[in-house]
Amino acid sequence: MAATTPAKTPLGVQIDLKNIDACFPADFTEEQKAKGKTLFYKKLSEDGHRFYGGKMQTVPKASLAGFNWFNAWYTPGVSRVSTAIRDRNEASFELSNRSSLVAVVSDSTRVLGDGDVSPSGGLGVMEGKAMLMKHLGGFDAVALCIDSKRDGHNDPEAIIEFVKRVQHSFGAVNLEDISQPNCYRVLDVLREECEIPVWHDDQQGTACVTLAGVINAVKLAGKALFDCRFVYYGAGASNTTCLRLINSAGADPKKAIMFDTKGGLHANRLDVKADTRFYRKWEICEATNPACVNDIMQAVTGADVLVALSQPGPGVVKPEWIRAMATKPIVFACANPVPEIYPYEAKAAGAFIVATGRGDFPNQVNNSVGFPGILKGALLVRAKKITDNMAVAAANSLAKYAEARGINTENIIPNMDEAAVFPTEAADVAVQAIKDGVARINMTWEEAYARAERDITQSRRMTEYLTQGGFIAPPPADLIDTALTYAIKTVRP
Repeated sequence: MAATTPAKTPLGVQIDLKNIDACFPADFTEEQKAKGKTLFYKKLSEDGHRFYGGKMQTVPKASLAGFNWFNAWYTPGVSRVSTAIRDRNEASFELSNRSSLVAVVSDSTRVLGDGDVSPSGGLGVMEGKAMLMKHLGGFDAVALCIDSKRDGHNDPEAIIEFVKRVQHSFGAVNLEDISQPNCYRVLDVLREECEIPVWHDDQQGTACVTLAGVINAVKLAGKALFDCRFVYYGAGASNTTCLRLINSAGADPKKAIMFDTKGGLHANRLDVKADTRFYRKWEICEATNPACVNDIMQAVTGADVLVALSQPGPGVVKPEWIRAMATKPIVFACANPVPEIYPYEAKAAGAFIVATGRGDFPNQVNNSVGFPGILKGALLVRAKKITDNMAVAAANSLAKYAEARGINTENIIPNMDEAAVFPTEAADVAVQAIKDGVARINMTWEEAYARAERDITQSRRMTEYLTQGGFIAPPPADLIDTALTYAIKTVRP
């Protein structure tokens, strides 16, 4: 059967947006096109959210053959469910949606590059995570944006208390957009004190997918992970966890240098040592940069890999840094919504491989290929926590999957539209959870893969049926064209 040609707007934009690059003026420079796409997606996002009234809704999963069924699904029949769970709490995973439900919890204090946007200001991102979880992981999620302020300050204990109290309704918790240093304590305490997995995607998810990209990038460069010199620009929750996970996968911490806003992290940074809230940064000070390098040019000279997770660019990572690196330099510029340096500029400076967090550039190092499969794997075996071993297993799963189907300098990790990567990743994570002794139930790799594939396929088909049935409207053409016109006029008035 011949492929159906995607519908187009009057300005020629395909409804699936795959041809958006070609819709900008031919005389736009690469920089203008990059800025234009950022503006386009921001405008489209705001207008699209207003049109749909958000992104998520709740639909039943049980049959309702007639109104008398409410006597079973609700009172009086549901009393039997309540007492069954009372008598055996594990039954809550069998008799409710708990085993397929994740709480996306945030205090919205560090949302993308916008900082503190107020608790409800994070709803767009958290609903977006829930949408990705449903479409890519085949499980449900709900956005929970909370106020963590006490006495005028954001208190990590408020988040900890909230999650510990609400955990009994969920199979896992995904923490999101919590500012540092609070995020360190929140994750470390909840990982140990909750009876379900608590995952901080900004830390663990970013690190997992970055590691997957690094594994394949280093392989393409013909280098060994242990021999590579790493420079990490930015010392927030994401990058500090990247360093830790990359080191645990085989990189040499003595060949790593991390920079924060005050310079290199090293044993002489007594300001970091003095503030115990930043205990994760102090661990890095003790383990890396034995020469106590403070100058970024000195650090990048001869370095093999630069991992930047700092602040939105462009202009944050300098071309001269890349020119000073070793042969076949690898650059990860992963700030959102705009990378620290645009890929075209990094390539012009000599970068061998460039990765960003953007889906409209090659080599998207984005958590969206990580957390859906990781959380699905944890949910399948009803894991009690997500270990670092499980995160490394997910990274290796992504890297091996990409290598098996073919990698090159413009394609180092799987994309979101590669459906088979998610059940593969979920099965690898589920098996690792069993090995680590944190799974409540056992299953084979094949069983985990089959269940994940079934659930993901069902989730996607449900969205298709709702769209075909008119319950989800297609995006209006004028919505898309308005965003494109706005972007072009803003870049070139």
